[in-house]
Amino acid sequence: MDIAGVDLFCGVGGLTHGFERAGIPVAAGIDVDPDCRYPYEENNDAKFVEADVSEMSSEDVADLFPDGSFKILAGCAPCQPFSNYNNGVDSSEMDDWALLTEFGRLVQDIEPDIVAMENVQEIRNHRVYSDFIDTLFKAGYDISINKVDCEKYGVPQSRRRLLVLASKHSDISLIDPTHTGYNGHVTVEETIGNGKLNPIEAGEADDEDPLHRTQTLSEINLERIRQSTPGGTWRDWDEELILDCHKKDSGSSYDSVYGRMEWKGTAPTITTQFYGYGSGRFGHPEQDRAISLREGAMLQTFPKDYSFVEEETDEISFKQIGRFVGNAVPVRIAEVVGESINQHLNNINVTDRIETQDRGGNAVRDVAQPQRTESSGAEPLQ
Repeated sequence: MDIAGVDLFCGVGGLTHGFERAGIPVAAGIDVDPDCRYPYEENNDAKFVEADVSEMSSEDVADLFPDGSFKILAGCAPCQPFSNYNNGVDSSEMDDWALLTEFGRLVQDIEPDIVAMENVQEIRNHRVYSDFIDTLFKAGYDISINKVDCEKYGVPQSRRRLLVLASKHSDISLIDPTHTGYNGHVTVEETIGNGKLNPIEAGEADDEDPLHRTQTLSEINLERIRQSTPGGTWRDWDEELILDCHKKDSGSSYDSVYGRMEWKGTAPTITTQFYGYGSGRFGHPEQDRAISLREGAMLQTFPKDYSFVEEETDEISFKQIGRFVGNAVPVRIAEVVGESINQHLNNINVTDRIETQDRGGNAVRDVAQPQRTESSGAEPLQ
């Protein structure tokens, strides 16, 4: 029996790439954005299906799995409606609310062996989430709900996420944190420092890597970043550089905007606007510029050589790459989910052994072929 995953809302392939690194094959990724096709297929051994998940029948999605395979259905429904970064916009009318419901529909109809869902933690406050958990519970899944500090799993960001794992076969759980203790996190320096990338100035691009490029800064913003210290705030600036909004009581608490990262610390959550110096603490620790598109991708744990555009023909757009990177599931977190699935497969009953392979065709581990057992489900957490 083969193991196969299908990645819903796959974007450029962060979740798929992490699964592949864990030795879990992915048959296909589905996304409505045609611009995701090139990076998804260029970097992964899976086909890209350009489609709106809400308009796909369950049969169409089920047909993406090889016949007789052990099925893993995974995905991160777009999280903007639920995120703290939604800037106070009323999210109740957003179309994206329906996408997690569509995920639940597919689970109910296809009944995959394992379900994996990643999203922002704030989703727990919304009915669409409790309905999704209830769908899993009623379908007989054992459910594991995990509030995850991504730093503890090797992601060099201050990033909090919710991971839901569910199995038709027995209890399933997330692996224990891999980075704990004093200074146990992966640092900004380890990720984008130590000579990994050539130094560049604001508005420049590296000839060796067109994605290692930064936005131009105005003269006043150049002066602001020159006066910024790693981990400091706009309070370090001369009075004439401070924005009027920060002088008001309502803006005095926004310390992180226009800030520099610290080499020995972790990055803030990488958003779709990480390339903008004024969008958060996205200033480079020592160079007078915001982080580059490549640096943002590396902080999202994409490999340094992950290809996002056909550089010979495509013009590189900050907005597009920002969306690609900021909306992605960090590759390392997807790998952790894959490792958790591996642990689960090795714990359940076996009738024979399955050998999974990495992208080069090399055996990376043996996993147990599951045998369906009675499952009472797990009470959903509210």
